[in-house]
Amino acid sequence: MQTVNIHEAKTQFSRYVDQACAGEEIIIARAGKPVARLVALANAGNEPRKLGLGKNQFTFPEQFDSLNADDIAAMFEK
Repeated sequence: MQTVNIHEAKTQFSRYVDQACAGEEIIIARAGKPVARLVALANAGNEPRKLGLGKNQFTFPEQFDSLNADDIAAMFEK
């Protein structure tokens, strides 16, 4: 755990954010007294998604690829 003063944190903010993203904890102090903690957010988005969760939940029409083809073509021809 690293402690830095506010002025140093302001001037080196990008560096400290990168360190926090890497798992380090940064304590920000004012006049030597800790006032804030910089840590990485827990991100659930790193887990791979399960395939097939929506299986048999919906269906596509047989003519899905040509659905409203005439209307779409008319939009481009105008």
